[in-house]
Amino acid sequence: MSERTIQALTDLGIIAATLVAGWIVIRILLRIEKKALERSKLDEVLHLFILKGTKIALWIILIIALLPRIGISPASLVAVLGAGGAAIALALKDSLGNVAGGIIILMTKPFSRGDTIEIGEITGVVDNIDLLTTQLHTFDNKLITVPNGTVTNSVLINYSGADMRRVDCVFGISYKADIGQAKAILAGIAASHPQILTEPEPLIGVSSHGDNAIKLDLKVWCSTESYYDVKYYLEEKVKIAFDEAGIDIPYPQMDVHIIT
Repeated sequence: MSERTIQALTDLGIIAATLVAGWIVIRILLRIEKKALERSKLDEVLHLFILKGTKIALWIILIIALLPRIGISPASLVAVLGAGGAAIALALKDSLGNVAGGIIILMTKPFSRGDTIEIGEITGVVDNIDLLTTQLHTFDNKLITVPNGTVTNSVLINYSGADMRRVDCVFGISYKADIGQAKAILAGIAASHPQILTEPEPLIGVSSHGDNAIKLDLKVWCSTESYYDVKYYLEEKVKIAFDEAGIDIPYPQMDVHIIT
């Protein structure tokens, strides 16, 4: 057997042994990283992305380290990978932007599954967040998929982010009505609902003098999940109470003068 053959078999054995050892080391490192991620506060979707990225990076490092054994210069491969990576990044720039947006969302957590959010003209409940898109459904059960790049580049309102929300109502009464009586009715209705909080206290006051009515503000606080229950309760009860007290809610009126 020639020296060249022996050297080739030796190199092949070293490559095989290195691959096996590298495979074992990579599995151990990934297992350690997985346990560390499970103890962290990062989203589970981000865990998978980090683990896959680490695995790819470790295998690339291992393969580059073995290239001299098979007579390939690592520098030339790195140059090829760099050029190929630039071309791929240019072709997939929109998708990469969505991935970057997904990472930002998962790390900063401006919203979570189950939150009610508004993105531009879209309002709905978040069903799922992945690296490319955010899925939500509207209140009439339309399913919407929004690219994460759009989410991170838009003004976002999270209606579920806080434990409490303020319910703002405006009621109009005629100029002949008793403002004190109307305010007392509003205060009584605000105190009658168990889901309306007493702290912060309800705010009741005259907000403006309109063309046809005096506008009264009623602002109360409640838990976020009770917002619509409280809103609908106030709108209905105030109308009934004003009717019973003889307080008119005026309609727009116009005086017409005919000159003959």
